[in-house]
Amino acid sequence: MSGSIRRTRARRLAALLTSAALLLTACGQGKSGTAIADGDDAATYVSEKFAEQLGKLGDQFTGDRPRKSTLDRYARVDDKDSDSTITGVQLGKPPARLSTNRSKEDPEEYLDSFHPAGSTVEYLKLGPVYASLAPTPWVSMPYNGDQYDECFWGGQQDVCKMVGAVTEATQSPKAKAAKSAKRLDDGTIELNADITLRLFLKHRVIVFPQNLIDLMTESMQDEPIPTKITIDAQGTIKAIQMNAKIVKDGHEVEIRMHYQHLGEPTERDLPEVPPEAEVTPLKTDAEINDFYDRMGEIQGN
Repeated sequence: MSGSIRRTRARRLAALLTSAALLLTACGQGKSGTAIADGDDAATYVSEKFAEQLGKLGDQFTGDRPRKSTLDRYARVDDKDSDSTITGVQLGKPPARLSTNRSKEDPEEYLDSFHPAGSTVEYLKLGPVYASLAPTPWVSMPYNGDQYDECFWGGQQDVCKMVGAVTEATQSPKAKAAKSAKRLDDGTIELNADITLRLFLKHRVIVFPQNLIDLMTESMQDEPIPTKITIDAQGTIKAIQMNAKIVKDGHEVEIRMHYQHLGEPTERDLPEVPPEAEVTPLKTDAEINDFYDRMGEIQGN
C-alpha cells in the first residue's frame, strides 16, 4: 500500500475537477453564523446548489496559484498497514512543483518528485529503499504535465480523490450522505458527510493491493467513513479529515487521512535542480516502464 508515483497518469481529470469545483460553490451560500442544513435537508441543499452552480465552476484545482499542503495518510487492513506523509508545493508562473512522499514507518522509504518551472523534464529523488533502481540519487524523465490540471501531480492527487468521493456521495438527496453544513462567524464553511468504504475504494483515495481488497466483504464496504471538509471564506479547502475503523466479518479496516492547506510557499520550500552528475536520465517509454516495474517489485505490487 506504499504510496507510489504510478506510471498511469491519464485519469478522469475532467469529472474529478468538476466535482471539486461544484462542492466549493455548493457550500458557500448560507448566512453567517447559521447552520446551512442538517440531515436530509443537507443532502437536498447540496444537490440543489450543485445544479444551480453548474455554470460557475471554481478554479480550486485549476490554474497555478501558489499553495503548500500536507496529507497524513494511514491505512490498515488486519495486520497490514501503511503510514505516510505527502507534502505538496506549487510556486510561480509557470509553476514549479514538488511532491514528497515519506513513510512514517521507515525513514529510508521516500520519493521526491520535482518539476522546475518551465522544465522539459521532471526529477525523482530516490530514497535508500529505492537506491537500486538507478546508479544516481535522482532520475529524470520527460515532462508532459502541462496538458493536465493540478490533480495530475502527486501533491494534489489525493485531495482531489477525497473531494471527488465526497461529491459523488452527496449528489443524490436519497443517499443521505451529507450530515451537516454550516457557516461559522468568520465565514468558514464546515461540511460533514459520510462516504462508504465502497466509494472510497472506487475513487482510489488509497490504492490497496487486490489481495487486501478481497478481504473487505460487501457488508464492510457498505460501512461509512465520516468525513469533514473545512473551507475558508475565500473558498479554499483548508482541511479534510476522513477517519474510520471498521470491524466486521472477521476483518478490520482502519482509515485515517488528514489534509491541510498550509498557505503560500516560498522559494526555500523548493530544492535546487540536481547537478547532471547526480541524475540518471530515462528518455524512452521502455526505460520508464522498466523503472516503474522494478519499483513495483520493491513495493510488493
